[in-house]
Amino acid sequence: MLLGLLVAPGWAGAGIGLAAVAAFLTRHPLKLWLTDVRRGVRYPRTALAARVAFAYAAAGILGLVLAAAVARAPDPQSAAIWAFFWWPLILALPLIAIQLHFDARGQGRNLLPEITGAAATGSVAAAIALAVGRDAGLAYGLWLVLAMRAVAAIFYARTMVMRARGIAVPPGQAYAAGVGATGVLAAGAAARLTPWLSAAGMVLLLTYAIITLSRPPVPAKVVGWSQMAFGLLVVVLTAIGIHAGL
Repeated sequence: MLLGLLVAPGWAGAGIGLAAVAAFLTRHPLKLWLTDVRRGVRYPRTALAARVAFAYAAAGILGLVLAAAVARAPDPQSAAIWAFFWWPLILALPLIAIQLHFDARGQGRNLLPEITGAAATGSVAAAIALAVGRDAGLAYGLWLVLAMRAVAAIFYARTMVMRARGIAVPPGQAYAAGVGATGVLAAGAAARLTPWLSAAGMVLLLTYAIITLSRPPVPAKVVGWSQMAFGLLVVVLTAIGIHAGL
């Protein structure tokens, strides 16, 4: 949401941002309700979770209505169908469905749902950019940046947390994810879909991963805060790169 608003500020983006926040808040009560329904049980929390999830979902719908009311329509003579802001959100639905499927079974921390859930959130930045009339290539490039950063961060964080728990985990997968994500963003920059500064941010993240994975493990909260900082760094570098043409 922050990346989308930094690149393409406007009321349409604010509406999409509201919908994204509401969707994020809906996840927990929806998970509780789905878990109880799947198990065929009913607790005092079950009905409450359903009502709270419905309230958040209603707020999300209001945000989308606001976005639809003020969004800038693409030029019908030059823009493809993918230039409409709702397409990234629709394309993210299968990824969200995978995460909800695992959440309902208490397996939300598995690698697949973590990656699909994190990758799905990048659709928000793409939708915000499209809603104010930005180029479709740029919009989907924002999604690509966030998805690659998420993949690299998840592999790194999982490796660090398991090491902190005393589990011997080779760092090869974390390195491969970082190198692969950096390579994808470099290719995206060469194709003018993403700025070079996004790839530079991934290089910094990869360098940090190589250094810290060669040292003793740190507590999980340190991993979390450091990855949040790097996530913000990638967002800021990407926004600067787009506005400055870097």
